[in-house]
Amino acid sequence: MPSNAPVTYFILSSCCLLYGVSLLLTIRAGQIPGMSGGLLSTLMNIGGIHSFVLYRLGASLPYPRDVLQPWRLVTACFLHANLMHIFFNMWVLVDIAPAVEELYGSSRFFFLYTVSGIGGYLLSGFVGHFSIGASGAIVGLIGVLLAMTYRRRSTGMQMLREQMWRWIIYLAIWGFLFPGVDNMAHLGGGLTGFFLASFMMDRAPADAGERTRAYALGWLTAVAVLASFAFMIFSRNRFLF
Repeated sequence: MPSNAPVTYFILSSCCLLYGVSLLLTIRAGQIPGMSGGLLSTLMNIGGIHSFVLYRLGASLPYPRDVLQPWRLVTACFLHANLMHIFFNMWVLVDIAPAVEELYGSSRFFFLYTVSGIGGYLLSGFVGHFSIGASGAIVGLIGVLLAMTYRRRSTGMQMLREQMWRWIIYLAIWGFLFPGVDNMAHLGGGLTGFFLASFMMDRAPADAGERTRAYALGWLTAVAVLASFAFMIFSRNRFLF
């Protein structure tokens, strides 16, 4: 992994790997979506994943299922519905996440990203959505940068804040124009990221004590992610194909 943003590229690789697995399982089930319909429908169907595959691999479910199976709040952040979905999310991830990881350090970045994703899917599930994708966690990173730039008034911070607002506008337009976009996951993730960053130092750990606390957050996050995927693999909802 690149040394400047190893967790960012770990997340990118994990999402791509899981998309490949989910696509193979969809092909195995013989459930590849057809290409009929208009241009938008055709684009959304390219590399489309069957809903049962997404359910089995850990999609976020309507309340109270996410509370009964809380590992879905994590695994859903690594799943994507089609080729356009993962391409757009990974594009935004690579554009935004390395700056956050460099600023906060890899351990705290992983914590911010994961908890923002959880916050997004808590709100999404509460309003009754079946949902997947990294976008809630990514919007959480936008919330982190907004909180950080509001505490700093330099020209560079103002430019970064304007860039984050442009991303928010793009995502809002995308969410209202395209069906299936989970605006509640975006809202929940963004609010969670903003809230967390409001109480966290916006710099890398400066001494041994701060590094110890940061590493503890990072390892706790890693354990939570691994445990979530373990629950997904060994859950009683077996594949039917």
